[in-house]
Amino acid sequence: MPAIDQHLITITQRPDIVFASGHGSWLTDEGGKRYLDLMQGWAVNALGHSPAVITDALLRQSQQLLTPSPAYFNRPMLQLAQQLASLCGLERVFLASSGAEANEGAVKLARRWGSRHRGGAHEVISFADAFHGRTLAMMSASGKPGWDRLYPPMPGGFAKARLNDLDSVRRAIGPQTVAVMLELVQGEAGVVVAEPDFVRALRALTEELGLLLIVDEVQTGVGRCGHAFAFEHYGIRPDIVTLAKGLGGGVPLAALLCQERFNCFEPGDQGGTFCGNALMAAVGLAVVNEVCREDFLAQVNARAAQLSVGLQAVVQDYGLVGERGLGLLRALELPSPTAPAVVAAAQALAPTGLLLNAPRPHLLRFMPALNVSAGEIDEGLMLLRRALSDARV
Repeated sequence: MPAIDQHLITITQRPDIVFASGHGSWLTDEGGKRYLDLMQGWAVNALGHSPAVITDALLRQSQQLLTPSPAYFNRPMLQLAQQLASLCGLERVFLASSGAEANEGAVKLARRWGSRHRGGAHEVISFADAFHGRTLAMMSASGKPGWDRLYPPMPGGFAKARLNDLDSVRRAIGPQTVAVMLELVQGEAGVVVAEPDFVRALRALTEELGLLLIVDEVQTGVGRCGHAFAFEHYGIRPDIVTLAKGLGGGVPLAALLCQERFNCFEPGDQGGTFCGNALMAAVGLAVVNEVCREDFLAQVNARAAQLSVGLQAVVQDYGLVGERGLGLLRALELPSPTAPAVVAAAQALAPTGLLLNAPRPHLLRFMPALNVSAGEIDEGLMLLRRALSDARV
């Protein structure tokens, strides 16, 4: 038989499963097997699979206007920008389609500002083990091991510091430095959380030196960490913020936000065929209005506490290393590089499978829907225990 993916360019190793439908926290494959999904598209499906709030927004907007072109205004674009600005405290918004696009836009904006106000300063300090996207520039900005050798020559202008090490940031600052780019939780590195004292000291340092602070909230924003934005945990106000993943709740949508005084693009400097299209903006507005309510976020924090306590019990019972995270972005650290085996064992469970992610060989990552139920958290923990036993961790 021909391979199931004979016509797809190979970009990753996928199991031989074809999913046919999804509702809430559950996916069903073409054979009828159900899986409890604790990945949700890498924190994309903020409201789970096929939520009514998104299908309704898509249907309603698709019958009115898809996109008039980015050369013109549309009402959902304006409404989403206004809502994001109000929630985030940053006055200006650019809508895009992916996190990499938003992050690249953030670097462009910082460099444009540096060319005008810092004598052409253009270098951006980012962090070892960071992940900012898969364009060439964002791969260079990222600190994922080996990425600097994949597609040489890589774009320059990105110095590297170490998360939670302010002295390493100081050493990386030079006369051409214009900004520091930070993930408050390094998801791809294994849910490594920035320390509050470090973040506050970094904000003070960048303000003292007149550098921009770019916070990449592609994975942590829009309720994932229990606030509308993760930076609220730290009591800071960034100069630039990027969003994607959960912003669209499953559709391609991203945003770049900045303080008014950094709104320095000239017409033609930045754009994109689908930027601010009415269809995706309508979905984003529906998601933000649902997720960023105080009562909704209270439930996110309740389920996060439940998941954390449950994972701590798993650590004790199975002799694992520990669990960590912020909100509903959490990791379980294993004593050996058996995470891929646990992922496979969880997927193979019968009659109900479990979908997990292994960003590192010794780490499991959990990114459930933000409206996951208490019962689904309990069921997921039970299935996890079975998978750990089957994988002989």
